[in-house]
Order: sequence, then structure tokens, then C-alpha cells
Amino acid sequence: MALSGRRFDPTPLGREILAHWARERKTLRQGLTALGISTAVGMAAGLVLGAMEGLLDTYRGLLVLVPAAIGMRGAIFGALGARLGTGILTGQYEATLRAGSFTAGNVEASALLTLSSSALAAVFARATAAAFGLPTIGLWDLMLVSMVGGILSSAFILAGVLGLAATAQRRNWDMDAIGSPLITATGDIVTLPALVVGTLLLRDPRATGVLGALFLVAAVGAVYQGLRRSPPLTRHIVVESLPVLAYAALVDIMAGTVLETRIESFVASPALLVLIPPFIANCGSLGGILSARLGSELHLGLISPRVIPERLAGLEGSVTVAFAFAAFTGVGVIGHTASVLAGFDSPGLVRMVAIALGGGLLATVLLFAVAYSAAAGTFRFGLDPDNYGIPIVTATMDFLGVLCLVAAIAFFGVT
Repeated sequence: MALSGRRFDPTPLGREILAHWARERKTLRQGLTALGISTAVGMAAGLVLGAMEGLLDTYRGLLVLVPAAIGMRGAIFGALGARLGTGILTGQYEATLRAGSFTAGNVEASALLTLSSSALAAVFARATAAAFGLPTIGLWDLMLVSMVGGILSSAFILAGVLGLAATAQRRNWDMDAIGSPLITATGDIVTLPALVVGTLLLRDPRATGVLGALFLVAAVGAVYQGLRRSPPLTRHIVVESLPVLAYAALVDIMAGTVLETRIESFVASPALLVLIPPFIANCGSLGGILSARLGSELHLGLISPRVIPERLAGLEGSVTVAFAFAAFTGVGVIGHTASVLAGFDSPGLVRMVAIALGGGLLATVLLFAVAYSAAAGTFRFGLDPDNYGIPIVTATMDFLGVLCLVAAIAFFGVT
């Protein structure tokens, strides 16, 4: 590009960023592909959420549970993918579920955490809705929907993660770049239909109470198994993950509460309802990519857990910004197109892109601070960033992402 007869010369920082992007072009290519898949699948989930309008109105309080149901799948299995990715890099990973193997221990931990976190989400959803005076279905109803949705969706996601890890090892893919977006996408598309299946069991109040109580007992048993009777690797993961997943469940429920308080606005403009899953999914995916890469670099000694991020950490943040521009622009464009094709009222292409991109870039700024603090802080205290970083970041960004989306909607005057 010429300017007054002279060739445009980027700043030294700009040249360094471009050089880093050139070195990471494989990561950028794989990450953008994964984010594209995540956005498309998240949009399909958004259309499912739009079609759930009747259920959301019939079973009030169900929307409070939706971000947690989706987010906990990403938190648990995104962390599983990150641990398997680190295992590939460090030589621990084996494509086998043989008892005592690295992979089997991780799978057992994820199953136990699925049961316990689904029960926690139901309890938090009922308590939070009551605290804010929101109408909601009963605890056993929420417990049944949350546990059925969690178990059914987790079975599909687990199979996908194991297949992805085996393929990544065989083809030398960057698991940190592709794992979180694809896992999040899978969670988005299977969790909402699984929740719908759960609502089908709410027709008999007596059966709901019995099944809800049995699921609660199963969740308590899973916690006991994970803390007392599991192999050392599984126990280590459960001990480290339970507190952060409790935090994740609470934060996701708060995100759902924000949505529930504005349910009339979203239902009045269904295209905005369609935006919710892909927008939240991309916030979680971007946070997962950055957390996984920072975690791997901490493990490999490429960066140190300093209070002020080192140069390489900042350059990783620039990669996340590049991902964010592409991902959230896609959310706006595809959201508008999908809404028009589905017959939903849309505020228009320009406004949909402005809402998605404006809210997304605001969320990305917050995302870097959260992701770096989580990775560096956990590593500094001798904890595994793969167990803490991704759940903390994805849950926090579910909540902050919802706030950024609502702020963008208000700023651009749609509601």
C-alpha cells in the first residue's frame, strides 16, 4: 500500500503481530475453520431455542437453566479436550480406555463431574429464580430436566472428544486450537434437544418427584466416588474441578437469570433469541482456545505466570482478536440470514452484525483479562490450568458475554 509515494510501514508492534500470525497460520486456519463450524452449529442451536418459545413460556424458569446446561458441557468437556491435548504434547495420551490409563482416568472424571454439576445447576437455578422473584417450575422438575439433558448430551460429546483427540494425534492437529470450538459446537447442538427430552418427563408430577430425588442421590454418589474411591488421576481432577464447576454453574445460572428477566424482549424479536447460543458459544470457544494455548505454553515453559503478561501472551491475545472479528461478524450475518429463512422478524443485517460484532469485541477485551488471570493464577499456585482455566473462563464469559450482548442490543436501540 502506498502513501504519498512511500510504502506503508507498519509499526514495530504491528510487524511483530503480523509475524506471529504468519508463524501461527496453521493455528489460525484450523481455529477459523473450527469457529466457523461452531458458529454454524450454534446458529442451529439458536433456531432450536427460537422454536422452544412455547416451552419457555409453559415451563417458566427453564431459560434460567439453558446457559448452565450448555455452558457446563463446554466447561467439563472443553477441559477434558485441553487435558488430552496437553497429554498429546507431553506423551501421556493413549487412544485407549484401558483401566488405569491416562485417557480412562480423564473420562471417568468427566462422567462423575457431569452428574454432580447437573444437579448443582438445578439447585442453583431454583434458588436464584426464587431470590429474584422469578416464576419458575419446581426443584424436582429442574433436577429432572437438568440431569436428563446433561447425561444425554454428555454421552454424545464424550464420543466426539475421544474421536477428535485420536484424530488430532494421528494427523498432528493442534488440539488447543480446534478442541474448544468443536466441543462447544457439539454441546450447543445436542444440549437443547436433550433438555426438550427432559421436559417430556414432566407430565406426571409423582414420577417427576421420584426421578428427581433419585438423580440427586446419584449426583451425591458421584461426588463420593470421585473424592474417595476413584484412582489417583481421576480423584485429582475431581478435587480440582468441583469447586470451579460450582462457580461455573452459579455464574451460568446468573447469565440465565439475566435472560429470563428480559424474556419478553427476546420473544418479541425472535432473531435476537437466535443470536444467544452462537454468541455465547463463540465467547466460550475463544476463551477456551486462549486458555488452552496459555495453559500449554505454561506447561512447556514458554511463558511465566507473571502478573503482567509477557510478550508471547500478548501476541496470543492478538490471535484471539483476529478470531473474534471473523467469528462475531459471522454470527451477525448468519443470524440474520437464518432468522429470515426461518420466518423470524430481524432488525436488519447491519444491526444484527453491529450487535454481534460490537458485543463480541467488548467481550473479547474482558476475555483476555479473565483467561490470562485464570491460567497464570492457577499455574502460580501449582494447580493445573487445564482443570481451572477453561471452566473459569467459559463460565465467566457466559455471564459477561450475555451482559455484552444485552448492552449491544440496548446501545443499537433494538429493544
